[in-house]
Amino acid sequence: MVHEDRLWADDGWTAKVIKNEEDDGWAVAMTLDGQSEPALVGPWTMGRDKKNPKPLDTAAFATLVKTASEVIRRHEQQAHAALHKSTKVASPNGRILVRLDIVPDENEPYAELSAFDDVGGELARVRVAANFRFTHDSASAWVASGYARPGMRES
Repeated sequence: MVHEDRLWADDGWTAKVIKNEEDDGWAVAMTLDGQSEPALVGPWTMGRDKKNPKPLDTAAFATLVKTASEVIRRHEQQAHAALHKSTKVASPNGRILVRLDIVPDENEPYAELSAFDDVGGELARVRVAANFRFTHDSASAWVASGYARPGMRES
């Protein structure tokens, strides 16, 4: 635990007040322990002398931790949403949930297209290209085909 005017390290986070490269002001960088890059860099308030930065304090640090944590949470949600998509389609047997789950393997990325009934029972699962174009129409066509393996299409 470090509590200095320009450096606070506590609760798994480090706040460091730094010179703003773009102007005469100051910035604060929030870095999660174990990470090499800050999760958040933002402007920091000038002190009373209008030359030096305002010292970090408990309240400011708590606000910075909350904000930086939210930035990380939103980033994780966006990453998850990019890799996992779903839609519901109508079929003669009721509504079918169709999901596309992308596996971003470094050497051979791929995706799995899967279908589930209303109670969560898996109806089908096929492996497709990671760049499979997943839309409501492509999901409907897959269900209508009886879950035949769709052709590999470029996105």
